[in-house]
Amino acid sequence: MTRHSSPHAIPSDAVQLRTEDAIRNLAWFRYNLRKFLRFSEKAARQCGVTPQQHQLMLGVAGYTGRGTASVSELAEFLQERHNSVVGLVERAAQRGLVRKEHDTNDRRFVMVSLTEQGEQILAQLTELHKEEVKAAKEALMKVPKVPAQVLEVKKKAI
Repeated sequence: MTRHSSPHAIPSDAVQLRTEDAIRNLAWFRYNLRKFLRFSEKAARQCGVTPQQHQLMLGVAGYTGRGTASVSELAEFLQERHNSVVGLVERAAQRGLVRKEHDTNDRRFVMVSLTEQGEQILAQLTELHKEEVKAAKEALMKVPKVPAQVLEVKKKAI
């Protein structure tokens, strides 16, 4: 034992293994996340909206539990700047997906809700996502030692 190590110190090879596991877990998580996002983006476009408009409609309908959301709440949900969300809401309103109304208690706040068209498109997208969400959840729960996709790619390369 060196003079800087404690009797309870984790051996460096164990730390390395944990780091490798953490890297593999993160890589697998990001791979499955990106795979899901690509599916979701494609589904949105097939339904005639942009991926950002789909996310906006999800935020309006589901983020607060009220079926309506302020622009500030949507900025938080979307992890975007307030002024970017103002533009997104404006474009979605022009497309007939959402409606904007001033808050009755404080006219400085703009509340956003879905139109009937927005509700229909969101319902359609939600149906399209059900199986993909289930598959993504299952994939994220298990991290393979070597993903089957990697083995398949290696076989094709040989």
